[in-house]
Amino acid sequence: MRFLLVAMLAVSSLPVIAQQSNVNEKIMSAMADDIRTDAEVARDRNRKPVETLEFFRLKDDMRVLELMPGGGWYTKILASTLRENGELYIAIGTGRGQENLLSRDGFDHVKVLDIGVAAKRTGPFRLSNISSFDFGVSNIDLAVTFRNMHNFTPEGRRNMNAAVFKSLKSGGLFGIVDHSKRHMEPMTNENRRRADPVQIIHEVLAAGFEFVDFADLHYRPDDELRFEVGRKTVTGNTDRFTLLFRKP
Repeated sequence: MRFLLVAMLAVSSLPVIAQQSNVNEKIMSAMADDIRTDAEVARDRNRKPVETLEFFRLKDDMRVLELMPGGGWYTKILASTLRENGELYIAIGTGRGQENLLSRDGFDHVKVLDIGVAAKRTGPFRLSNISSFDFGVSNIDLAVTFRNMHNFTPEGRRNMNAAVFKSLKSGGLFGIVDHSKRHMEPMTNENRRRADPVQIIHEVLAAGFEFVDFADLHYRPDDELRFEVGRKTVTGNTDRFTLLFRKP
């Protein structure tokens, strides 16, 4: 009986394994696309997109929202992976993404969301604040942001978390990666582009999310968390926390 139960469980898990394998193959295919620059490819080993997106439970038929896509490093991978069966939305700080990517072949299905408000720099460390807003979409399966939460004030993050929560379907996921900062350490010019993972967890939970899991994919024991992430001795080797949340 025990053998039969184990066998049945093994067989039932095969479709899930096959689906994840298919998604990983699409991610790797996207990583090999000619649209990616040599500089972007050089960062693959450090950023681990296959492992990170697998941890975020990405499926190729999802409706995905990427926040603050910047130059489009992850946008290129997500757009290709979701091209056949899914949808990709990008929002907040999409200027460079629109200019560099969306006019090119294969990106016509990527939708830019205009949230109607602008992020404004404020305070001595020039963090971005953003007033309450709405993405204008619903039933999103997965929202992701990579190394961006540190750029915002607590108020800005609160408004962003609320908007993400509203955009997600019940059971939808929210994945976050950012540079690690020591817990409760006062902000300085050296750590201003880092985020306290405990604070980020507290803020996301306060928005109504449930904590799902964390990963040590981007743990770096030789990052002392003391120096600005752009320093030559640190850049490309920062310790980053990787968190996953769910909307109930």
